[in-house]
Amino acid sequence: MNVTAYRRGRTVRTIAASMLAVAALGLTAACGGSEDGGSDNSGKANSSASVSADKTAKGGDAGAKDAKDAKTQAQKTGAGSEEEPIGDCDVNKTVFSVQKVKNPINHLLLKATNGAGVDCKLVGYPGLKFGESAQAATPVNEDSQPQSVVMLAPGESAYAGITTSAGDGSGSEGSEVNSLEVFVDGSEDPVSVELPGGSVYIDSAAQVTYWQTTAQDALTW
Repeated sequence: MNVTAYRRGRTVRTIAASMLAVAALGLTAACGGSEDGGSDNSGKANSSASVSADKTAKGGDAGAKDAKDAKTQAQKTGAGSEEEPIGDCDVNKTVFSVQKVKNPINHLLLKATNGAGVDCKLVGYPGLKFGESAQAATPVNEDSQPQSVVMLAPGESAYAGITTSAGDGSGSEGSEVNSLEVFVDGSEDPVSVELPGGSVYIDSAAQVTYWQTTAQDALTW
């Protein structure tokens, strides 16, 4: 009986020890899993932080590049929007002609056509020298000054009205002249223009208008 009891007690202790060992292994596995899990989560967090930092860095680079591209585009746009100033019409590339008109009386119409391939401007009024012995240019009619400078595209024309003499005969120092030289602003050299019929009577009442965009405007005075 003592032997049997001893063996039973030993068997119980062995089973208990085994159970304790299994429990210990379970705890160790649990702890190890928890540590591994913590390591995985930490790795994932570090990886996410790295990706986020990388995206932020790349986003910063992209933002800087976009800003640089925008600045460059703005500079290009700004440069393109600055229009070059239109220069004075070249007297050597402008075609001039003079014709008589029925109304008003004692008037000529001067026409200037832009013969250049670019836009140009006619500033002020034409300088006129009637006859080789003329001491001064023909006076301008100040009332005819337009609100803006006349701009001419290639092929377009501007006009100036010329009063040759007083309609009522009140003018003085009249004479017949057979030549006309025209000066334009921006050029010191004149161009000779043929007079209709070869000559015209000029007296002290002679005057010229500012450049106008239409013949009708030029002949208003």
